[in-house]
Amino acid sequence: MKILGIVAGRHGGNSEILVKEALLAAQAKGAECKLINLFDYHIEHCTGCEACTMQMGEVAMDPTKKYKGCILKDKDDMDRIVNEMQTCNGVIMGVPTYDLTPSSLYLKFAQRFLAYELSFRLEIGDVTEDPHTVGGLIAVGGSCHDWQTLALEGMGATMFTQSIYVVDQMMSTRNGRPGNVLLRPEQLERAHKMGENIVEAINTPVEQRHWLGDPDMGLCPNCHSGLVFRGEEHWDGIKFPFECAVCGAGGDLVRDEKGEVKFVLAENGLIRDRNVNASRAEHLNEIIKTRIDFFKRQGEVADLKKHYAEVSFPAI
Repeated sequence: MKILGIVAGRHGGNSEILVKEALLAAQAKGAECKLINLFDYHIEHCTGCEACTMQMGEVAMDPTKKYKGCILKDKDDMDRIVNEMQTCNGVIMGVPTYDLTPSSLYLKFAQRFLAYELSFRLEIGDVTEDPHTVGGLIAVGGSCHDWQTLALEGMGATMFTQSIYVVDQMMSTRNGRPGNVLLRPEQLERAHKMGENIVEAINTPVEQRHWLGDPDMGLCPNCHSGLVFRGEEHWDGIKFPFECAVCGAGGDLVRDEKGEVKFVLAENGLIRDRNVNASRAEHLNEIIKTRIDFFKRQGEVADLKKHYAEVSFPAI
């Protein structure tokens, strides 16, 4: 039972303290725990070159081809971090909140995940065993929820590419200075409980795993995100009145007998559930078809492309 803690906050800071407390709880339950702080590693920005998705599409259409991975893998530490992560049964992320969202360091790290898409690596034999990883998310901020509205949602949105099933998450509020959380024993206790929940999930058969966090957290009954938006038509014509911005669950907003708003899933509301490999594969199909159409028609925009390439403005 391997659990990896990943911190995107300063050493000795609140994110690191809370992750350490969660790992201590997991360790007490018999888990082998490791902890890394992303400040200690070199991580290149994703350049948006699309080399990974191009390769994935090519291999999907021709299994005789070989996937070579991210073009940056020999230039930084990302390859060894993700390869280690993909051997773990559980991960616990601790991330500070800046401007409502997860820190840029964490997002730089997570936005490189696509090149390491676990379901695809399993499909082509690049990874031999699915660890069925479960996750716990900790978002830390100096104020209240109103200044962390995209923090857990932003972290949750990065979990699907790694096939990490989030079973618990917590928001640590009113902790603006390093060590501030040590004045909030209830938050340390909550982090400890998360560590125990991660172990419980690992010890539960995969098909029986379920949410172990606060049952009333969030609006989405599928991933417990609090972010739901008015649905729009998908590329294949599917449309829901409302959708969860994180997991993609579809349904409608209704009021219960107490007058409280609930997000009720449609009968087919989980057809776009990003927790499911097949749903993410459908997104890859969309990318492939869009790319094929562009390559067929790129001659139509050749002159315009040249025009914009030649447009120049002074920099600063």
